[in-house]
Amino acid sequence: MRAAGTRSGSSEERVWAVPDSLRPSLGRRYGPVYAGPEARRRIEHLGPFASCGDKVTELAISVGNLPIIGIVDHKTQRHEEIDPSIFAPLAARGRRRVVNPAGLLTERLRRAVKELLKDGGGLIEVDGEEDLGALALVESLPAGATVIYGIPGEGVSFVAVDAIAKEHVRALIAQMELRKVDLGD
Repeated sequence: MRAAGTRSGSSEERVWAVPDSLRPSLGRRYGPVYAGPEARRRIEHLGPFASCGDKVTELAISVGNLPIIGIVDHKTQRHEEIDPSIFAPLAARGRRRVVNPAGLLTERLRRAVKELLKDGGGLIEVDGEEDLGALALVESLPAGATVIYGIPGEGVSFVAVDAIAKEHVRALIAQMELRKVDLGD
């Protein structure tokens, strides 16, 4: 696999890189954050939603409320590996595997979200880092859905998908640096 940023003919793909100037905006809270039993209770009673992150996806599965889509990389913030079998109930609906290096949002990840939504949902397993997948979820989920993702050391963020959230995500992606890279097969 070529290094990110190395150009190689027809195998190049579009990726959006996070410039340093955008990092504070991506670190802001865009919805309420709940921890412990309150987060668990809210996930248990949540209507249509998608999850981004291993721990929040695991929590949703453990309370018996499967997300439409779960995006995971089989690691926690502390780089502890997560047993992939935990995600079997979600993967049974559908599964995509994509490459998405840290600090990038790849066209592959955005496309996988759209495809799984069309096909009834499932699990997206990321080789790299899944953090920016929350943007792809807000971008593609229908209004009225919720996107949940973990904030290390704080809890679970709940973002209501509506026209304002979608426009905000589009604006964030527009501020990213569009590049072409070879992500391999």
